[in-house]
Amino acid sequence: MTADIPLIQHFMTFAPETIQADLTLAQARERMFGLTARHLPVVENGELVGILSDRDISLAEALSGDLERLLVRQAMTARPFTCGPGAHLHAVASEMAEHKYGTAIVVDREHPGHVVGLFTTTDALRALARLCGHA
Repeated sequence: MTADIPLIQHFMTFAPETIQADLTLAQARERMFGLTARHLPVVENGELVGILSDRDISLAEALSGDLERLLVRQAMTARPFTCGPGAHLHAVASEMAEHKYGTAIVVDREHPGHVVGLFTTTDALRALARLCGHA
């Protein structure tokens, strides 16, 4: 690996907040609002099981109208896009763009269920600005 290839670990959000799969979507929405977050990795027993986005919550609300009775696990995306901290920025960004992923969950290479970071489209734009010399 060449030293001049930008890696995800240099642009990701470290140690992001996570949410438990058994919480209600009302609790998740409140948590996202408080954190000003649009994505939360979903964990069960400390292991990654999915990703919940604000769009997932909005869709569930439009379909059911009752976020107090629906659980995070019912609205989350199981098997989210993940990568390791040493992944190349261009490869992750290309994958995200191709599949229209809003985030990549960065996991520990030795323990792929352990979340170590998040790389969102906002992080990608910050990386672009920095690499272009404007941040």
